[in-house]
Amino acid sequence: MEANEAQELQEQNENAAHESSLRPVSFTMSLLAVLVAVTTVLGHRTHTEAVLEQARASDQWNLYQAKKIRQYNTALTADLLTALTIRDQAAANKVIDGYKSHVDKWNEDLAEGEKQARELEAEVRKSERHANRFDLGEALLEIGLVITSITLLTRQRGYWYLGMAFGGVGVAIAAWAFLIR
Repeated sequence: MEANEAQELQEQNENAAHESSLRPVSFTMSLLAVLVAVTTVLGHRTHTEAVLEQARASDQWNLYQAKKIRQYNTALTADLLTALTIRDQAAANKVIDGYKSHVDKWNEDLAEGEKQARELEAEVRKSERHANRFDLGEALLEIGLVITSITLLTRQRGYWYLGMAFGGVGVAIAAWAFLIR
């Protein structure tokens, strides 16, 4: 909500305060404005959380890739040592066995790293779903606020009820974000 819109709503509320029949409308508008603000903050924080989780997932995939490259290079070196003629074959076999044990350990590390990266990606998707619900709830609350404010201009209660309906749906959808697992 822009500053000029907020000022306009405040002026409309002040004008409506003089008419007792419009006080419930003013209260509803104030309540919707607070709910819009809360939902906006929750949405922004959730979007930030999703970005941070995406960075963690990317870091985990980068670590996975680095280990995969080291594993490949080590396996390549071990293969090369078995293909060459070497003067001290016992020493070469000892080096090759060391390389192979590293490759085996990296296989375990790679499996664990991939699992962690996939879990982090799942958290990113979950945060994005939360943020989408907050965004939709915010939009519906803002629509409800605007429709409710039309009541002050037209003095027709139908707009107030319609605005409350949009606000109620907006609150329900924003609350739905907390239920996503």
